Amino acid sequence: MVQHTPIEVDREKGNFSYKTHYEYDAGVGLNEGVINYIADVKGEDDWIRQFRLKALDVFNRRAMPTHWATKDLENIDFAKIRYYLSKGQIPKRTWEEVPDEIKQTFERLGIPEQERKFLAGVEAQFDSEAAYSNIKADLEKQGVIFLGPNEGLKEHPDVFRKWFGKIIPTNDNKFSALNSAVFSGGSFIYVPPGVKVAQPLQAYFRINAESFGQFERTLIIADEGSEVTYMEGCTAPQFETSTIHSAVVELVAMKSAKIQYITVQNWSNNVFNLVTKRGLAHEESEIRWIDCNIGSRLTMKYPAVVLNGRKARGEVLSIALANDGQHQDTGAKMIHNADETSSNIISKSISIGNGRSSYRGLVHIPDHLRGCKNNTECDALLINTNSRTDTFPAITVRGNGNSVQHEASVSKLSAEQIFYMMQRGLSEGEAMSLSVNGFVNDLMKHFPMEYSVELKRLIDLEMEGSVG
Repeated sequence: MVQHTPIEVDREKGNFSYKTHYEYDAGVGLNEGVINYIADVKGEDDWIRQFRLKALDVFNRRAMPTHWATKDLENIDFAKIRYYLSKGQIPKRTWEEVPDEIKQTFERLGIPEQERKFLAGVEAQFDSEAAYSNIKADLEKQGVIFLGPNEGLKEHPDVFRKWFGKIIPTNDNKFSALNSAVFSGGSFIYVPPGVKVAQPLQAYFRINAESFGQFERTLIIADEGSEVTYMEGCTAPQFETSTIHSAVVELVAMKSAKIQYITVQNWSNNVFNLVTKRGLAHEESEIRWIDCNIGSRLTMKYPAVVLNGRKARGEVLSIALANDGQHQDTGAKMIHNADETSSNIISKSISIGNGRSSYRGLVHIPDHLRGCKNNTECDALLINTNSRTDTFPAITVRGNGNSVQHEASVSKLSAEQIFYMMQRGLSEGEAMSLSVNGFVNDLMKHFPMEYSVELKRLIDLEMEGSVG
């Protein structure tokens, strides 16, 4: 569909921070005063202020999820989190204009270099706001919009308001309500009819502050017959205190449009990553999530596609690595709402040390539909004796004209296989890395080549600490 390019995922690449003076600070804790502070700083219209305040009420009334990840979620103290920190409100259009202490962070992460080499546009968010945002001039001339949601609200209200909060309503879950109350930063993308963006658009979300919550909100609309690939990278330094990342991502693919959304999260293990992602696919359109979940203390993320138009297609390809003290609770949701829709879910998880991975999937096909298809493959690999994995598929298929297939497996790294490779001259770490890469190889072929290379590098780094 588009030209693919690599994303850097070096395990220690993001583990640093620079002292930063913030011009805007909403303080610690969450209340109406914080909401009004954010709305005042951003100069928002009254309707969006009321939207935030209603979301805060929903968040306060909704109980924490109790059916899974309960023990981990109990460690979040919302009263000790800072919900808004910003150096400035308006993203710069050149790197020279970005404040030095922020620019050196993104230079160290290699973002300006990536933009020069292969990206059609870049947005770089530092804590609560984008510090830099730019798109190639030729795309602007074609009508492509690539802004933050704050700019989208002000400059393109008709397009933005039509879909904002419609794919993921405020009361969808407790954390979508939290995001709706305090959201800041993120991306707003609109691709006009027939425009095919040949190079990816990328956003990079960086948490720099301690005891902080990042709540970006992304809305991507691909109009009829258009195509776009969006990539996001995420990092944070290692702190002793808890950090929250709770994003909301809404995708809209109009008739015959294609959206590909690639995520590489490389959070430090003090981050609670609680994300809601959902796409709406119209007739003959395609939405594809490619998800790589690495790091964090707890990740709860289940990209979804609502297949609303005839012959719409949804796909989720995901890899999750859970190391010591980490829980990757990930999966996918496919909701079939039209005839001849198809969906594909391929999930691979690797649990290392006492890490835990969980697959949670939902496939729904009602009885009045015909010609719908789903394929789900869910495979887990346990590296050590204390490693853990769980699989929770929920598949509801009614009617006689639809087909579904589901395959799941759990395997343990073979000691005999490791011994055999060590006898052939490989070290134990090299042998384990080779085995793990073999486990995910059939999924890797679905990924862009450069992306697969980066994932292999990351797996090698993860396996270094698992020997013994």
